[in-house]
Amino acid sequence: MASTRPNDPTLLILTSLASGEKHGYALLQDIEQFAGVTLGPGTLYGAIARLEERGLIEPLPGSGRRRPYRLTAAGAEELRDALAEIRTIADEGHRRLAARAAFARAAA
Repeated sequence: MASTRPNDPTLLILTSLASGEKHGYALLQDIEQFAGVTLGPGTLYGAIARLEERGLIEPLPGSGRRRPYRLTAAGAEELRDALAEIRTIADEGHRRLAARAAFARAAA
């Protein structure tokens, strides 16, 4: 998952499914709750289809219209890699902000 953004639908769906299986509406609710991001149904189901094609999530037998999905082992690995990438960028940003603040204090 190159160039991962924290609000990327792929990352949000994988993160949501890391806590257990969910159907589409439950994914939408969970993502809005933990990330404050509202995905449209087209965005959600398009991303689900791509994740399923890549083998990162898999559908489970559903009841009625609700079809739950779960994270695969490949999906968990993809999520770990994406989170490590985000952490690397965040850590570097924090280091640079700290250096900037220290420079500003020294110049004052």
